[in-house]
Amino acid sequence: MEILQWILGLGASVMLPIIMFIFAMIMGAGFTKSFRSGITIGIGFTGINLVINLLTSSLGPASIAMTKRLGLNLTIIDIGWPAMSAISWAWVAAGLLIPVVLVINFVMLTLKLTKTLNVDLWNFWQYSFIGAAVTATSGSVIWGMVAASVAAIIALLLADYTQKYIEDYFGLPGISFPHLTALGFMPLIIPLNWLFDRIPGINKLYASPETIRKKFGVFGEPMIMGIIIGVLLGIFAGFGASEIMKLAIAMASVMFIMPKMVAILMEGLIPVSEAAREFMAKKFAGREIFIGLDAAVSLGEPSVIAVGLLMVPITIVLAFIVPGNRLLPFADLAVIPFIVCLITAMSKGNVIRSLMISTIVMAFVLLFATNLAPAETIMARTAGVTLPDGATLIGNLDRANLITWVLVKIFSIFR
Repeated sequence: MEILQWILGLGASVMLPIIMFIFAMIMGAGFTKSFRSGITIGIGFTGINLVINLLTSSLGPASIAMTKRLGLNLTIIDIGWPAMSAISWAWVAAGLLIPVVLVINFVMLTLKLTKTLNVDLWNFWQYSFIGAAVTATSGSVIWGMVAASVAAIIALLLADYTQKYIEDYFGLPGISFPHLTALGFMPLIIPLNWLFDRIPGINKLYASPETIRKKFGVFGEPMIMGIIIGVLLGIFAGFGASEIMKLAIAMASVMFIMPKMVAILMEGLIPVSEAAREFMAKKFAGREIFIGLDAAVSLGEPSVIAVGLLMVPITIVLAFIVPGNRLLPFADLAVIPFIVCLITAMSKGNVIRSLMISTIVMAFVLLFATNLAPAETIMARTAGVTLPDGATLIGNLDRANLITWVLVKIFSIFR
C-alpha cells in the first residue's frame, strides 16, 4: 500500500512514463525504444501541464473579475481537481482500488468485453472519488468499492464506443479515453447530437477552425483566434488595456503551444501503440486493442481549445442564471476543454454545435456540483483537509458529471 501511495505521489508526469516504459517492454518494443518513448511521453505530458498551468493562471484573475462584475454571491467554493484528487486518493480503500480496476480491465479484455487497456492509472482517482463520495454519504466502504468498480467498467465501455471519434477527428489511431471528465456526459451528449442533426436550420449551422481560416485568412489562425478570445475575455472582465493585452498573448500562447506539446507526447506514444498492435496480432490472432489515455492528448486540436475558452464566460453567466446553482466556478474553469473535447469530436469540429451542446452540459455540471458539494465536504474533512477561509461547502466542476452523479446517488442508498 505504501509503495502504491509513493508511486501515486510522483504525479502523472512521472508515473505515466514509468507505466508506458514497462508496458512497451512487455509488448516487446525493446529497451532503447521503450526508454525513449517513456521519456518523450513524460516531456510531452509535462509540456501539456505547463500550458494548462498558464491557462489556469491567466483565466483565474479574469474569472474573478467577471464574477464580481456580475455580482455573484455563491456559497460553494470550487477548489479544483488537484485538491479533489488528493482528497479522493485519501479514501480508505483507494490503494485497493488500483489492483481491483486493473483486474477488471484484464478480465474484460480476456472475455472480449472491451478493447481498451487503460494505462492512465493516475486518473483512477476519478473512480476513487465515486467510492469516497458513496462512503461519505452511506458510511459503506464496500458499496463505495462497488460503485467505483462499476464506474471503471462504464468508462471502458464508453472508451470503446468513442474511440472511432478520437481516431477520425483527432487522428489518434489505437487511442481511447477511459477518462470520466470527457466521458461523463455521453448519455446526454449522444442524444443531443442526434437531435441537433434533425432540427431544420440548426443542422445547417457549421463553423470550424478550418472554415474560419479559409474565410478570414490570418484571423482564422489558432494564435490569432487566441488573441481575439483573450481580448473578449478581458473586455468581459472589465480589464484595462495592459491586462487585456497580457491575457490575449497568454491565450494565443495556449492555442499555439498546446498542439506542439501534444505532438511531442504522440511522438512517444506512436512506437508504444505500434508495439502493442504487433503483440496483439501475434498473441491474439490480430485482435484490435486500444491504449486508454488521459483526454489531455486531445487538447492539441484548435477547436477544442477554442470551444473550451469560449465556454469560460458562458459558464460564469450560467452560474448566475441557472436556478438552484450555488457553486462559484473558479479553480476548475481550465478543466472545461477536457469536458468538451469529445463534444467537439462528435460535432466534427463544428464550433457552433459544440458551443450549443456544451452550454447545456455546463448547466448540468453546475447543478451536479451543487448537489455533490455536501459529500465532497465530508470527504475533505475525513481526509483532514482544512476548508478555505469562510467556506462551509466545497465542490468542483471536474467531477460534476452525469455518470458520477448517478452512481453516487444510486449506491448511496445502500448501507
